[in-house]
Amino acid sequence: MQNKDVNMQDVALAHKLTLEEYENIKKILGREPNLVEVGIFSAMWSEHCSYKSSRKYLSGFPTKAPWVIQGPGENAGVIDIGDGYAAVFKMESHNHPSFIDPFQGSATGIGGVLRDIFTMGARPVANLNSIRFANIEGDDELAKKHKELLRGAVDGAAFYGNNVEVPTIGGEVSFEECYAGNILVNAFNLGIVKADEVFYAKAEGIGNPVVYVGKATGKEGVGAAVMSSDSFDDTLEDNKPEIQSGDPLAEKRLLEACLEIFKKDLIVGVQDMGAAGLTSSSFEMAGRSGSGMIMHLDKVPSREKNMTPYDFMLSESQERMLFCAKKGCEQEIIDIVKKWELEAAVIGEVTDSGNMELYFNGEKVADIPVQPVSEEAPILDRPVSNPEYLKTIANINLDKQISNQIAYDDLISDLEVVDKSWIHNQFNQNENVIKKPGTLDSSCIKVENTNIALSMSADCNTRFCYINPRLGAAAAVMESGRNVAMSGARPKAITDCLNFGNPQNPEVMWQFKESCEGIKESCLALNTPVVSGNVSLYNETNDVSIYPTPSIAVVGVNNDANNVLASSFQNSGNILYLLGDTKSEFGGSLYLKKFYGKVAGTHPSVDFTKELSLWDTVIEANENKLLQSAKDVNLGGIAISLSKMAIHSNIGVEANISLNDSKDIFAESLSRAIVEVEPKNCEAFERIAAKHGIMCVGLGKTGGDKIIINDIYKELKDVSKVYFNRFKEVMDA
Repeated sequence: MQNKDVNMQDVALAHKLTLEEYENIKKILGREPNLVEVGIFSAMWSEHCSYKSSRKYLSGFPTKAPWVIQGPGENAGVIDIGDGYAAVFKMESHNHPSFIDPFQGSATGIGGVLRDIFTMGARPVANLNSIRFANIEGDDELAKKHKELLRGAVDGAAFYGNNVEVPTIGGEVSFEECYAGNILVNAFNLGIVKADEVFYAKAEGIGNPVVYVGKATGKEGVGAAVMSSDSFDDTLEDNKPEIQSGDPLAEKRLLEACLEIFKKDLIVGVQDMGAAGLTSSSFEMAGRSGSGMIMHLDKVPSREKNMTPYDFMLSESQERMLFCAKKGCEQEIIDIVKKWELEAAVIGEVTDSGNMELYFNGEKVADIPVQPVSEEAPILDRPVSNPEYLKTIANINLDKQISNQIAYDDLISDLEVVDKSWIHNQFNQNENVIKKPGTLDSSCIKVENTNIALSMSADCNTRFCYINPRLGAAAAVMESGRNVAMSGARPKAITDCLNFGNPQNPEVMWQFKESCEGIKESCLALNTPVVSGNVSLYNETNDVSIYPTPSIAVVGVNNDANNVLASSFQNSGNILYLLGDTKSEFGGSLYLKKFYGKVAGTHPSVDFTKELSLWDTVIEANENKLLQSAKDVNLGGIAISLSKMAIHSNIGVEANISLNDSKDIFAESLSRAIVEVEPKNCEAFERIAAKHGIMCVGLGKTGGDKIIINDIYKELKDVSKVYFNRFKEVMDA
């Protein structure tokens, strides 16, 4: 297995392994590794696969609840949603590949998270996307580049999702200069399965065959897991790695083949081939089961000549799965897969050796203990330190004399605020989508064969996270959960995608540590356990890291699919209430960024008790059929939230509220919502709000063709024209 002429230490360092890790590998093996073994260790111990910098802080997340069937540690999380069904969901990142090739990076990101879901036996039914770029306005080169990156990422996601026939029902897009060198493309998928028919990633039972299923393996993506565990610099343009290509039609066939196999008693376990391909899938399955495995790499279906064992183990060719089959069932599996016009082959078997033994043309090319690779990757305790920038941004002085009318015109036309139909119109929908993208707050689907509706939302205010990572991460959980609650659904669990800069920077590790603490505190207080997630580090170019971006997706359950609450006005003449406290809180706000050019200030106050009271009030009132619509108050404050409700319904609004400062109609205090109530139901609604101890103030009423909010006066048609056309005009410019 050894090549005497090669200095394996140099090879290990070239694979981004440290000298300490290389010495540990030699101890584990009792000898020097060969090239294949170095490749395997480097992939499995990469940041992308092992979470070696982040695992210390991920422990302690609340992960259990009576409705949680499977928490972190599997391909995806699983919660019981009632009527014998379960929801399976996960959020994944594909940031580095999407910056290099936005179309294929985004497409294969969708493909990867879909496989995480149907690997568990679930049929995928809904996608969300959370994507972030630098400024796309203007004619400078950066704006042009990021406009193309955005166009490519959306095209790739639409190409894959539409062809595999899974609707993209919502998401978010934001723009900050910190993403100039590292865009973020986070993909969420949710699937439905019978609660007692969930499959897990395990390989056990001595002699059980290991079966390769899917498309044939090529050389693309070799080393991609290691590439995604490093920063970018100026050499990227000259040294772009090859990005895998996605084939959604093959994915669709693979999905149907897998679900057909799952309906029969043919397999013990299954794992998709994601990051690090055959390496991660085989080691993780064997590692979870305490087993060993023999694999014959020359039996792996290939589509290129002269492929080596190294290529087979580290390729990230898409649309592939690894099954641990029940002995004697392998031919039936192969027959089903072939019927769906995909490759299938028995490539090995489960052993009791505890080792991964790899053969190629009869020669043993690797022999590695499974547990140290899959379960004992290094756990780093990197130094942390408070960021220096926090000392300079705490105090802000809003001393400019800006009329609310002028401020409103600028805020309502901001790209973060305006309608994103240019994006979501590219995604197909189906008859099960109740609340579609672009209809504000969360999106919602009906679960087939039930009367259950699932609401879901992905959110993160990166400016909040920059000025206070702990409270910002907590606010992301609160905001995403609030979006779900505003549809009448009870938030049940979260999945996260933790996007950060270079972990070798102590300030970045402090941001990560603090963000994890914020997630822990909020999920515990709000009873929304973490059931799955992903960490993406090294989002840095030329020593400039992104803002902390812990994207949070929340899934909630509404037991009555006919009682999903809208987020825009339903009728004229209804009464509007503001729920929650409004303070002069502008830290991290859009107002501060827009008119002072700063991301600074003190984070808005966080109160989990008030947040939960808000959820309880809206959910109970909706169950009692007392509400016409509800929307949370967030970006741009009361003025922008009211305007969105009016614009989407084409019903005007006249509102007046007493505030400490007139500009507080743009403040971004947390734990607030606007609800629409028919006059006959006002008294009953006020009783529910009082019972839950939530501040409830009359705002005004719906109706007319104008937007009147304190000293703001606009024609609804003029505001709507800007709101619905602005994003498209920028993208088409």
